[in-house]
Formats: sequence, C-alpha cells, structure tokens
Amino acid sequence: MSKFVRSSKYRHVFAEPSKLEHSYANLKLSKNPWDSNYCAVNSQFLAVCWQTGGGGAAAVLPLKHTGKLGDVALMEGHSAPVLDVAFSPFNDYILATASEDSTVKIWAIPEDGPKTTSTAAQELRGHGRKAGSVTFNPVANNILATSAIDYKVKVWDIEQGTEKCTVDGHAGIIQSVEWNWNGSLLATFCKDKKLRVIDPRAAHVASEVEAHQGVKGGRATWLGRKGLIFSAGFNKQSERRLAVWDPAKMSEPLVEQAIDNAAGIVMPFWDDSSSVLFTAGKGDGNVRFYEIVSDEKVIHFLSQHGTNTPQAGMCALPKANVDVSNNEIMRLYKATASVVEPISFRVPRKSDVFQDDLFPDCPGSTPALTADEWSSGKNSDPILTSLAPGFVKAAAPKADFKPVVQEKKVLSEADLRMENEKHIQRISFLEAELVKRDARIKELEGK
Repeated sequence: MSKFVRSSKYRHVFAEPSKLEHSYANLKLSKNPWDSNYCAVNSQFLAVCWQTGGGGAAAVLPLKHTGKLGDVALMEGHSAPVLDVAFSPFNDYILATASEDSTVKIWAIPEDGPKTTSTAAQELRGHGRKAGSVTFNPVANNILATSAIDYKVKVWDIEQGTEKCTVDGHAGIIQSVEWNWNGSLLATFCKDKKLRVIDPRAAHVASEVEAHQGVKGGRATWLGRKGLIFSAGFNKQSERRLAVWDPAKMSEPLVEQAIDNAAGIVMPFWDDSSSVLFTAGKGDGNVRFYEIVSDEKVIHFLSQHGTNTPQAGMCALPKANVDVSNNEIMRLYKATASVVEPISFRVPRKSDVFQDDLFPDCPGSTPALTADEWSSGKNSDPILTSLAPGFVKAAAPKADFKPVVQEKKVLSEADLRMENEKHIQRISFLEAELVKRDARIKELEGK
C-alpha cells in the first residue's frame, strides 16, 4: 500500500539554538514554584522574574547586550516574589509585573535604557491574594488582564489605574489567561480542570468545559484568526495530552491526542502567519511544533527540537521582529536557572529574496482601539504591518502612556476597627471548620 506524504511548506522547519555569546548568561531566574513562563521579550528588551533575597523583582535586559551579564537593571518595588511579566504590545518601554504581594505594577523603562528602580509608574490593587498572571490586550491600548489566587480575572486600564471589570466563576488556581485575535474574549485554564471562554466586558463566563481530567492542570491559547482554542493538560494517568476546541460548541474537542508522559506543564506559542503551534514542556528540553489545518485531523505533528537542558520558562519574540532574511518564522527564548538562550526556527529555502508566502502581514505595534473604545464595546482586528523587505527593524513606536496615579485610600480608625472585626470573625469561622474537619477524620479512622 502506498503512503502519501502530506504537502506542507513547514515540513522541514528546523531549530537553531544560539551560541553562548549570543545568549544571556549569569542570570538569577526565580526559583518560585509557579506555573508561569518567567520571562517576556520584545524588540528592545528581555524581562525575567528575578531571584532575590527579599521582596520581589524583575530584571530588564537590553536585547542587544548578550553574553555574560554584569550589572542588571531591576524593577524591585514588590514586597514578595514576582510571578509573571509581560510587555505592552504597543509600547516597548512598558512592562507589567504580577507578584505574590497581590499587586500588579506597571513600569516605565527610560528611553536611554533600563535602570534599577523601586518606583513603578502605576500600581494596580484589587486582587485579594497572590497575583499570578498579566496579559495585555492585542488590540486595545493600555488594557491588561490579570488573574490571582483569589480565583478572579480582572481587566484594567493601566493608564488610568482603574479596574474595568472582574470575572468570578473559577474554582481553582487560574494557570493561563489569553486574549483572542481581536481582544474581545479571554480563554482561561484553571486547576479545577476547566477551560473557560470569558466575555470580560459583560463580566461573565460565556462557556466552559472540563478539558483535561488530570489534577495538574494545564494551559490554553487561542489560535489567532482560526478562532479555535488549543489546550494542553493531563489525563487521570498523568499522560500529557493536547486538544483543539471550537468555542461555539465546547461539548467535546475537535481533536484530542497524547503528547508524552513527562510531568511538566506544556507552554504553547502560536504563530498565526504560518499556522504553526510550538509547545515547550516545563522541566524538559523538548520543543514540539505542529501545523493546524482545516481538515478532519486538524493538528499535524511536524517535528521537535530536543536538548538535555530542561527549560524553566520560555517566551516568544513578536512576529514583526523575526529575521525574515533567514526565513525565521519563530524565535523562542528558553530560560534556565542562569541562562536565557534564543532558539530560531527557520524554513530552509535556496532563494535569498523575501519569501512573501512565509511572511504575510502580521500584527504590528499600532493599537487599533483606545482603552475607552474597547470598554464601550467596540471591536476591531489588529492593525497589520508588512515584513517586507524586513532586513532592518526599526524600534516600535511608543503608544501613549500617561499614568494617572490613583490616590491610596486612607482608612479611618473606625474603618480599621471594622475591618479588624471582619478578619477576627473570619478566623474564628475557619478555626471552627478545622475542628469539624479533624473530628470527621478521627471518626473515619475509627471505622
């Protein structure tokens, strides 16, 4: 019986790791056991969650300064470890950090380069427990989604420092929060095993499904203009699995298949221009890549890049900044305890001319909506930019960011006494619940 090989221009994508002199060495990546990517990158800077003796910090490194690092600029205003970082897609000099101290801070990086500071441009307070993720809207300027261990997703206007909406409904730690193509919906994956689609402006969960049955949880991301959702998690036997979902009918996945039996969470990275999905396992050295197509199989495995050095985190360079002269369709930055290593994924071509079939127009650095327009319900697709000729990349223009710092509310003595009484009552209730639980355990042990 003859075998037919599926035709694809991405069948021969290969990975090319950077040499040490083109990597970032002597780093102190956070050792906090949190399921974030620990790093973020744009055309100018690389940010990593930094390991400190006290408080919390994020390091910001100029992308052009590679090799062994000396002094590192730290954003160190948090009182507890930083758990996640993200750059604004419209202003390379704006960084968001989420921390165990339950706050989210917005940092304005000086135009002449990052400098160590403990003064944030904006501070977002509203989460009741550890803030675990930060994700910028891909269309609207200064709109940020955050999640925390209070099981809530919040959306903020970071320029005004105000909370736009709060979405409840999760019953566990939220492990990923991702915007769709036009920034109108969010997809979340939660430790309660459920994948949810959220309409943030209506402040409600539009749909949900138990995506993977394993207790370790997982991740989810939107597949760009395809409008589908990819999820990766575990089954009851702790086997890693992937699935692709149609948000219009979430009762069952379009496709589901096994990955392997490794223990780490899978970090997904989507390239909308090529319809190629890259997945990296935390705690192992593998990066697998798949092509998503409109056929009955939906997802096709292409190849994988494997090393003996496990990744603690990873981030993806925005598509508008890849090296088109070398047919680079994706560049991932692999973070280990002390090194961040760029990995370039390329399509081999003999011709040196610009490959327009590999590099269609992609989202650029110009916002399509203001924060107020988005909040009012307006939708828009991202503003696209051409990558041709692409040999020289200009710095991303800076979208407006003029922070309005909100005054911190000072409680009166009467308010403080009232808050204290609430906490005392809450503690008494929890202590009583613990006594009931211990009694129940003893009762069960005696049977």
